[in-house]
Amino acid sequence: MAETSDRSNRFLRALRREPVDATPVWIMRQAGRYLPEYRATRERAGSFLALAQTPELACEVTLQPVERFELDAAILFSDILTVPDAMGLGLHFVEGEGPKFHRPLRNPTDIAKLGVPDPEQSLRYVTDALRLVRRELRGRVPLIGFAGSPWTLACYMIEGEGSRDFARVKAFALNEPAAMHALLDVNARAVAAYLAAQAAAGAQALMVFDSWGGMLAPAMFEEFSARYLAQIAALLHDDPHARDVPLILFSKGANASLEVLADTGCMALGIDWTITLDEARCRVGDRVALQGNLDPATLLASPEVIRREVRRVLDDFGPHPGHVFNLGHGITPNVDPDHVAVLVGAVHSTGANKNS
Repeated sequence: MAETSDRSNRFLRALRREPVDATPVWIMRQAGRYLPEYRATRERAGSFLALAQTPELACEVTLQPVERFELDAAILFSDILTVPDAMGLGLHFVEGEGPKFHRPLRNPTDIAKLGVPDPEQSLRYVTDALRLVRRELRGRVPLIGFAGSPWTLACYMIEGEGSRDFARVKAFALNEPAAMHALLDVNARAVAAYLAAQAAAGAQALMVFDSWGGMLAPAMFEEFSARYLAQIAALLHDDPHARDVPLILFSKGANASLEVLADTGCMALGIDWTITLDEARCRVGDRVALQGNLDPATLLASPEVIRREVRRVLDDFGPHPGHVFNLGHGITPNVDPDHVAVLVGAVHSTGANKNS
């Protein structure tokens, strides 16, 4: 039998590639619109930003999925664009259109004006929320803090909003590489400081979401994304609060660069659903744990199909240490919460047999 573990520590043990009693599971965007209790709190808050920037409300929605499901980790409810907002770009949300910045970056002069914000000043609402959540969890499950990657933040900072192809930011990287590297460097230092502050406030694992890294060709990915993910890992390793806190990197769509990502200094890689876990594990070996990688659309299928697909993902990873079950991207708002309960139960029951 595998060494005894339980809900309070199996997630962290899996990240360290240690034996667990059952495969741990949490879900990206697990606190979100698919939950009726989240929608009620969101309505009470009045806006997404008010919800994210009010520590008591952020704590409330962070805990909601953990109270409802037997998940093995909580992840702070926040947004990846908190850092550029703290840099003065003026984050706001337009209904039906998503995040936008009042003051996007348009030239090297704009970038030269940026500085690293003090997380305990301009981002105090995040660290206060973390402290509240950690207290309310009472050790039931570990708490994950997170940030956006330097490249992903740069995409929004230059475009000023979301984009299908981020053509403006890619052209900027090609035409103004020195300015782009200056932006990515300040973003990396800001993200590292932000994550270190989250660790100091109680986060027990840290995750970087490189949402748009996969849109880069491999050479550009190494130059403009992976290089700065490695910088963050090195800065966290040198920080007394963060050096022992596991770091997970998730670069959606960057499957061509898994080996590069595994060498950044992280402890685990998030994997999307467009590659098998078996292939990913064979390519990275025992350098990192893997997290993933069920297609989020599976949660729209019947319970029988969900159980079948959970088994397929677990079988794909095989009887090896170092697997955290997750979706290959965030859960969608139209998912039935009962299907999430089916997923979690199937992971634990099937994963217990796999780990025994």
